[in-house]
Amino acid sequence: MTDQSLPPLDLSQEFVEAATKSKAWPFEEARKLVKRIEKRGTDKPVLFETGYGPSGLPHIGTFGEVLRTTMVRTAFRLLTEDKIPTRLLCFSDDMDGMRKIPENVPDRAALEPYLQMPLTAVPNPFGGDYESFAEHNNAMLRRFLDTFGFDYEFASATEYYKAGKFDDVLIRATEKYQKIMDVMLPTLGAERQATYSPFLPISPTSGRVLYVPMKDVNSKDGTITFADETGEDITLPVTGGKVKLQWKPDFGMRWAALDVDFEMFGKDHMTNAPIYDKICNILGGTAPEHFVYELFLDEKGEKISKSKGNGLTIDEWLTYAAPESLALYNFQKPKTAKKLYFDVIPKAVDEYYTFVQKYEQMPVEQKLQNPVWHIHSGNIPKIDMPVPFAMLLNLVSASNAENKDVLWAFISRYAPGVTASTHPELDALVGYAIRYFDDFVKPTKSFKVPDDVERTALEKLDETLAALPADADGGAIQDAVLDVARSIERYQDPSKKGPDGGPGVSVVWFSALYQLLLGQEKGPRFGSFVALYGIAETREMIRKALAGELTA
Repeated sequence: MTDQSLPPLDLSQEFVEAATKSKAWPFEEARKLVKRIEKRGTDKPVLFETGYGPSGLPHIGTFGEVLRTTMVRTAFRLLTEDKIPTRLLCFSDDMDGMRKIPENVPDRAALEPYLQMPLTAVPNPFGGDYESFAEHNNAMLRRFLDTFGFDYEFASATEYYKAGKFDDVLIRATEKYQKIMDVMLPTLGAERQATYSPFLPISPTSGRVLYVPMKDVNSKDGTITFADETGEDITLPVTGGKVKLQWKPDFGMRWAALDVDFEMFGKDHMTNAPIYDKICNILGGTAPEHFVYELFLDEKGEKISKSKGNGLTIDEWLTYAAPESLALYNFQKPKTAKKLYFDVIPKAVDEYYTFVQKYEQMPVEQKLQNPVWHIHSGNIPKIDMPVPFAMLLNLVSASNAENKDVLWAFISRYAPGVTASTHPELDALVGYAIRYFDDFVKPTKSFKVPDDVERTALEKLDETLAALPADADGGAIQDAVLDVARSIERYQDPSKKGPDGGPGVSVVWFSALYQLLLGQEKGPRFGSFVALYGIAETREMIRKALAGELTA
């Protein structure tokens, strides 16, 4: 059990009433769970479960499953006015055999002798205090969950099997062996059917998880008999951690043994969900409510894999942004496949702060739709963020800032009274922006050499900026920048109308400005950027672009 405690909720009638109608997906899932609990009674806590395979370092999808389950749990608490106890169990399938060696571990060859051994019996390739590969990976997951403040209980399959917590249901599995086989065999090919068994013995000679056919399943004694790797017939009790179940029957067995009420899983499990349900029911349980989410993809559109190590890790995201932005990305459209790579971070950061700033002014119904209610369990922090992340990135780019002090000089001039001590969240964002720029923006910067039309436009922009007062705000600067482009045919957009009735300004103008002055394809509102960076500083940047100094 963690030391965290559940955050308090606003249980006022208007919030409870709004929760019964909210279209936010956690409330839709929680309402299904309320109906389930009404049928089965409220005499025991409602158990939410998440499953995790520690075959590699935990990635963001793993974190997302716990986060999203917590969101449903919080929605359930509000719907039931927090009168029904709830638990969240994070279950690690660490007794699984290591089927392949992950690509992202040191000294892969050293792990080869341990193939097919339970992950808790595989030595830890990372060194340190953890004895096994599974213990290390479990610890990495728990460290992050604790950092984020989740209330959860951690469970190890190895510990549960060895401590006998599954014994009763495993004995029942010997009694229902044929019924389980009747569910499983039609899902397998002919070759696999010939050797399939839901029971996987741990070889007493090699320690490996064995995928072998059963010679006998004795429900009276609760034992199985099989040929060991030596060829010798061995009889083992299914209890006490001597035997585990294949992963599909294991899913259903766990639901039955622990009386799980809710579990979500990725789309890759969707076709197997009916199998899990049937086996749970065969073993005397009631299948839990499900929620199927889409998978995260890497920038190539491929599924993120723990063993491949593609996509973002939790630590990588947190190097460049706060965990709340990661939580927002997980909350949004969980049933839509989304690419998860570095380019998505700035947008997620700025959207998070926008949602925070809008929250207080919203009616209750919209508050429960706002992602930050779910991210913070209704306890929304008050954050003033005068400069968005995207703007900070462009400020770093223009100023070549290598430390916070350079950026704060611009920020303090732009927003008098705003300092690192008055706005600690902005100070943290400044640090993130410098790191993000150095690692991802700077290496890809490519300044465009201005052609004749662009030279004329930049010269005209310089004259226009020179005529503005030094303290002109972003809106006035933006209007002036637009006026420059209105008379230049390349930057006109006939589908838009200017204030004089003529054509409006195309986005091509702003794209050109960012390519010419910042060496980037896009950026935030240009007038706001100039107000932050300074008119004189922007004019100097234009001078350098015209002189060819930026492309040198």
